[in-house]
Amino acid sequence: MYFTDRGIEELESRRGEEEVTLAWLADRLRAFVDANPEFETAVERLATYLARDDQDDFED
Repeated sequence: MYFTDRGIEELESRRGEEEVTLAWLADRLRAFVDANPEFETAVERLATYLARDDQDDFED
């Protein structure tokens, strides 16, 4: 188990039953990066991964 799995498990246990829009998620990611600019690259990569989830090529 990776250390990050704990955060993912907490998210799932606390909010796993909620439904959210992608616009809400994008807003929360922007707020997170504003407060934690050192994670900008990681958040950008996650957002790109999620945006292209239906494509085979994740390299770009």
